[in-house]
Amino acid sequence: MALVEWGLIAGIGLLVSFAIANSIQNNQQRQRLLESFYTLLETEAGRISLIQLAASARVEAEVARQFLDNQVKVFNALPEVDEDGNTSYCFPKLKRLAPANDEEW
Repeated sequence: MALVEWGLIAGIGLLVSFAIANSIQNNQQRQRLLESFYTLLETEAGRISLIQLAASARVEAEVARQFLDNQVKVFNALPEVDEDGNTSYCFPKLKRLAPANDEEW
């Protein structure tokens, strides 16, 4: 009976370890996607394609697609198709705010 209990404990331990590792990987992917997304917004004048995002963030295309689909909805981006049939999304332009004047506080 002790072997069965140890087997169950070991199995649960492996499942917990797998869940933690998966969560860490998802968080790292999300962080890379966010950093790449905002960098591309600035460098590409608000136009981002799926392949740009996936390559920049170094994530699988499906993961990048899900992230990009969500950002398109949040920011109301518009799809644009070029003459080669490639789709990119045009996000609202970033406008830099003037630096705050510390004396106003």
